[in-house]
Amino acid sequence: MEPPSIVLLGLLLYGLVCGVQQTQGSPSDSSDRSQQFESSEDDIESEFLYAGRSKRAPAEQQQDKCSYTFIVPQQKVTGAICVNSKEPEAMLENRVNKQELELLNVELQKQKRQIETLQQLVEVDGGIVNEVKLLRKESRNMNSRVTQLYMQLLHEIIRKRDNALELAQMENKILNQTSEMQQLTSRYKDLEHKYHHLASLATNQSALIALLEEQCQGRTLSRNVPVSQPRPQPPQPSPPLNKPPVLPRSNNPISNEIQSDQKSLPPLLPTMPTGTHSPSTTDKPSGPFKDCLHALEDGHVASGMYLVKPENANRLMQVWCDQRHDPGGWTVIQRRVDGSVNFFRNWETYKQGFGNIDGEYWLGLENIYWLTNQGNYKLLVTLEDWSGRKVFAEYASFRVEPEADFYKLRVGRYHGNAGDSLTWHNGKQFTTLDRDHDVYTGNCAHYQKGGWWYNSCAHSNLNGVWYRGGHYRSRYQDGVYWAEFRGGAYSLKKVIMMIRPNPNTFH
Repeated sequence: MEPPSIVLLGLLLYGLVCGVQQTQGSPSDSSDRSQQFESSEDDIESEFLYAGRSKRAPAEQQQDKCSYTFIVPQQKVTGAICVNSKEPEAMLENRVNKQELELLNVELQKQKRQIETLQQLVEVDGGIVNEVKLLRKESRNMNSRVTQLYMQLLHEIIRKRDNALELAQMENKILNQTSEMQQLTSRYKDLEHKYHHLASLATNQSALIALLEEQCQGRTLSRNVPVSQPRPQPPQPSPPLNKPPVLPRSNNPISNEIQSDQKSLPPLLPTMPTGTHSPSTTDKPSGPFKDCLHALEDGHVASGMYLVKPENANRLMQVWCDQRHDPGGWTVIQRRVDGSVNFFRNWETYKQGFGNIDGEYWLGLENIYWLTNQGNYKLLVTLEDWSGRKVFAEYASFRVEPEADFYKLRVGRYHGNAGDSLTWHNGKQFTTLDRDHDVYTGNCAHYQKGGWWYNSCAHSNLNGVWYRGGHYRSRYQDGVYWAEFRGGAYSLKKVIMMIRPNPNTFH
């Protein structure tokens, strides 16, 4: 409420009080009351000086009392009107002025603007909340989709694992079948080798019986001829002195390289004339011999298969005698030429021997023992690589101990141009896949794929795998190698081990 309205209200109240005093009070009372109102009027006027009115003089106040007339609407008064004129200052102190109202209005406008700002923020936040809700909904949908895809992936993984297991089982079955086939093939080859060996022995026995029968018939005829009569000529020409007891080998499928080499030999020693050749000089001893040198000394100078019976041994053996290599009389105990024979054998096979006498073969540890223990023997190892280079290694003494000592190797002084790769094996026992006698923690025969006098494991492995072409790739050094000649990663083309008596050397 503004100040003029306050002044108007004061004047209205003042006139109303004066009228009531004139009608109801006595003159004395009225004079008293008039004085009181005057004093109150003075007080009121003193409070509203800022309204622009001048204070009346005291003389005028005394002459003209209640000179204002107000017309007010009729109002039914039910009670006394009380005017508190005792504490006007306290009322004025609590009065609100215009400046404060303006400040309140400014503050109200400020708060209104803040409320509007907050409403806008709430609206914006509400949109964000809606967006967040939508995003959450989409996230739930995506999570469910991802879960479905994950389950599908798990099913695919499980299916692939099942397929992998089935594939592994099939591979295992195939490997098992392949292994069984290889075992059957190996058994078949062993049986085939045994068959050829038995057939060769039977042929040798038949040939020996035929020779003995011929000798018996010749002696019988010579006894029946009278001394005075001239000696008749034999129906067949006498064999030359150099004819070896070569046995028929028509049942052997492997070609004989040594015999094919013999075609290029110079002519043999001439035979004796038929007219002067007597049956007693014609029938040379056809064996068995104690070794190939014995056969050479007996006049058999052609290389081939011979029957040998070592001294103090109650056994016959068929060997290949190399009479061409100077000075002749060499007994071949091992030969590798074409890889046609598997040398990855067990102990018993290495003991008895295996292979084809005119091709790849191993004479047998027991046979080598009986041969080398009837005197002093030397060893000659001839090597040939795939480029045609030939070298040799010769040892002044060579023998093996009996089976009780596992055929321990004994070699003497080395000589040759191939390098010494056998002395490292001197004094070592023979090892096969099923008999481990080497000094290595494992079985060297398993890694070298053969039988040998392994140390730990080998500087030479002449009974290993025959690889074609020389350099080979394998997890282990299992080729036919001589470490001092072309190294352990080179498989040689041809290897021959042969022995000959050496009376000038002692063990």
